[in-house]
Amino acid sequence: MAENKTDDKSEEKGGGKLKLILMILGAVLLLAGVGVGAYFLGAGSAAKPETVEKSPAATQSAETGVAPVGPMLPMDDFIVNILDAEGTRYLKVSMTLELLTPEGMLEIEERKAQVRDTILLYLGSKTFDEIRDLQGKLQLRADLIGKLNALLTKGKIKTIYFTDFVVQ
Repeated sequence: MAENKTDDKSEEKGGGKLKLILMILGAVLLLAGVGVGAYFLGAGSAAKPETVEKSPAATQSAETGVAPVGPMLPMDDFIVNILDAEGTRYLKVSMTLELLTPEGMLEIEERKAQVRDTILLYLGSKTFDEIRDLQGKLQLRADLIGKLNALLTKGKIKTIYFTDFVVQ
């Protein structure tokens, strides 16, 4: 009977050591995560005052080499059928349009039905093979920009950002 108590105590000590090691490891990982998060938050907040202080687009573009961001217009989701050799698939796309000027936003709002119609018809004409890889998505973006800019008269679209792109 005495032998069993000794074995239990050694198992408890071993289990206690394992728990202690796991707790220390967890604490180290938690601190590392906090440090990484603080680094990225600090880097993001440090960049914001620079863009606020240097608000003229020409200054920002000349110093950073990055083109200034134009007005952004999020679009409602698009859900269309696309063609596939195996049958019909569905494409769900969310996008945000970046425009060159604020006047372009007003024109798109006025012509929203025409803009959505153009996008829906074009997306529906695509096949799965045409949009499944990166090159296909980039071509889709370029084609949509061309079609929409041909439709607009006052403003122009600088680029399109796909914020959601799901094929089922």
